[in-house]
Amino acid sequence: MEDRLENGRKFRTFNILDDYNREALAIEVDYSFPSLKVIERVKRGIEWRGKPEEIRSDNGTEFIAKVFGAFCSTSGINHIRIQKGKPMQNAFIERFNRTYREDALDMHIFENVNQVKEKTEEFLMDYNNYHPHDSLSDLSPVQFLKTKYQKKMSTFTL
Repeated sequence: MEDRLENGRKFRTFNILDDYNREALAIEVDYSFPSLKVIERVKRGIEWRGKPEEIRSDNGTEFIAKVFGAFCSTSGINHIRIQKGKPMQNAFIERFNRTYREDALDMHIFENVNQVKEKTEEFLMDYNNYHPHDSLSDLSPVQFLKTKYQKKMSTFTL
């Protein structure tokens, strides 16, 4: 995702969602996300939650780069890129991005990325622990995971 600070400078967010329980595993905030930075963040997610069978993403430059493809290949992760112009093929992250934009980014005028990071952490805590989902029997992602614990995730969505 992309947004702007009060002074007009662009910043980006890199969002990782677990398709199984709709949990937001991470929202990183920075000015750019080259492939190597994306790979490092995915590796941290793997250390924390285990390796996904698949990663689904759009066709951003960070995902179509050879280095990201090589990382997925050597890690034994199937990288699924959605078709260009078909965001509904990545519906879970698109829906999450809308919620994040409406509930966090659009609610504030940020002077710097540290403020964005602070509000993002508050949003993540609330979303993962208290935000009910119809598809999860009206449970939050964390509540659902506690009741239906699954050792291995099937898909990260980026």
